[in-house]
Amino acid sequence: MRIHSLPIQLVNQIAAGEVVERPSSVVKELVENCFDAGAQQIIIDIEQGGARLIKIRDDGCGIDKEDLPLALSRHATSKIASLQDLEQVASMGFRGEALPSISSVARLTLISRTADAECAWSVCADGTERNFDPQPDPHPLGTTVDVQDLFYNTPARRKFLKAEKTEFAHIETLIKRMALSRFDISFVLTHNQKEILNLRQARELSAQEQRVADICGPEFIKNSVSIDYSASGLQLSGWVGLPTFSRSQQDMQFFYVNGRLVKDKLVSHAVKQAYQDVLYHGRHPVFVLYLTLDPTLVDVNAHPAKTEVRFREGRLVHDFLFSALHRSLANVRPGQSNNVLETEALEYEPTTHTSFDTGGNLNKQSSYTSRPPQQRILPYSVGESIRAYAKLYQETPTYSGEHLTSDPVPVTPPLGYAIAHLHNIYILAETANGIILVDTHAAHERVTYERLKHQHAEGAIPSQPLLLPIKLSVTAAEADLAELEQEFFTLLGFELNRSGPTTLTLRASPALLRNVDKEQLVRDVLADLSVNGISQRIEEHTNAILAAMACHGSVRAHRRLSIDEMNTLLRDMEQTERIGQCNHGRPTWIALSTQDLDKFFLRGQ
Repeated sequence: MRIHSLPIQLVNQIAAGEVVERPSSVVKELVENCFDAGAQQIIIDIEQGGARLIKIRDDGCGIDKEDLPLALSRHATSKIASLQDLEQVASMGFRGEALPSISSVARLTLISRTADAECAWSVCADGTERNFDPQPDPHPLGTTVDVQDLFYNTPARRKFLKAEKTEFAHIETLIKRMALSRFDISFVLTHNQKEILNLRQARELSAQEQRVADICGPEFIKNSVSIDYSASGLQLSGWVGLPTFSRSQQDMQFFYVNGRLVKDKLVSHAVKQAYQDVLYHGRHPVFVLYLTLDPTLVDVNAHPAKTEVRFREGRLVHDFLFSALHRSLANVRPGQSNNVLETEALEYEPTTHTSFDTGGNLNKQSSYTSRPPQQRILPYSVGESIRAYAKLYQETPTYSGEHLTSDPVPVTPPLGYAIAHLHNIYILAETANGIILVDTHAAHERVTYERLKHQHAEGAIPSQPLLLPIKLSVTAAEADLAELEQEFFTLLGFELNRSGPTTLTLRASPALLRNVDKEQLVRDVLADLSVNGISQRIEEHTNAILAAMACHGSVRAHRRLSIDEMNTLLRDMEQTERIGQCNHGRPTWIALSTQDLDKFFLRGQ
């Protein structure tokens, strides 16, 4: 057959195949247009799951009468004008394909009015981009797009639509996700003339938290930490769930880049690493996070539906996200939950205790012994611990006779003071507002693990020469990558050199990883570097060994502790990062307030 041009309507139907998968795809494109129009209110009316009707009305800036035919033509847009604009897209849409693509597979009517127009104007479209005849309409300021009978002219596509309830569920989920991205806009969603959502503008923090609670559930806000962190021209804000508030599915993870909801492998990897030793296996974290950065540093044109992005400085973004999330989780301690994490708070303050071994400090040499430390009694002096804790509080001057004195204000620590060791497993402590139960082994395990990690990180990772060098046959690309990242491997304790076009030679490895399959580890690290631009495998292996040492070196269940020993552990917990979970992700302590106890015993009712 000879080469020929395709009809415009068929071209638009092909384009629709990329962006219009189902009714929710239409809603996404149209609501994003409302965002770009500066809307303050968006009303979405749906009938029969969107197959019968999708009607979206906004109060934005509107479209001029002369521009209505262009708005329904391919590659016509007001949002970019040059390649430079394309490299720093700040709007949600920019290709100019949505309206003509939708009109080619549905009956579309566009009504719009600008602020200086005497009336609104209405046009109908069928995807042919011809025979536009604007008609006057009494529509108020803003735009309405009426989409009826989706896929009426492409029956094969219509057959793939699911049940009405299923299709509307996709739309409702989408609107909730979009509502989380724009607190300055109110959203109303109806289905078959029944109001489903009515979300008002939320400009204040309390109103924003209420919207998040309405969408994600009230327990999300109660069990999350607020983040507001900036560094290197990047800003991360939002909420991350505590490790104990996790889910079996990844259904409550919302990540926005410059206001655009995206799914990105680099982001997922950073989040996974931040939660790696505090989340119970098989569970997934929850979060609502907003990353803001220079539009020139992110490519939003990487996917037809704009659900994926590409960062120009991927490693910088990964490290920034990991650092912010890692520190936010680390800084959640008893009495300090739900704090906003700010840049100034990201300073690590090691505890002043010596070690968990009565034999003295846990020096670097003993950190790398293959024999796990034996269980010892908790050696810390409770008096020393309480004095160290008291330094966290201001001393308030009081008047005594003729002189002012500076006696410390009596303050009950967040985890209170120990009362009993229940069944030789759980510490029962009384606090100012209730009681605390602590899993002794789990808590001591986390305290020990964090100290081991800190002591390990204080110095360079010791390297151990191999008795016989290991030669690895790799691809030329992997050999190039190893050569490029040689400094990275050296800092981690590896001596890895290129000895041929497709050969690497390993002459030394980290001393702590003597029993690890070194060849497989190097290959895995190279694979991570190739895919993600970063690898945490060596750190993961190291932490796994330190975690095992902490587990073996922590106080065991069924060993009776004295009151002093229990109080010492409580004070250590208050100063330990990630103390809410043990190394395996299990909770270490729970609290019951006096109100909880009164409710349980029906007091005051």
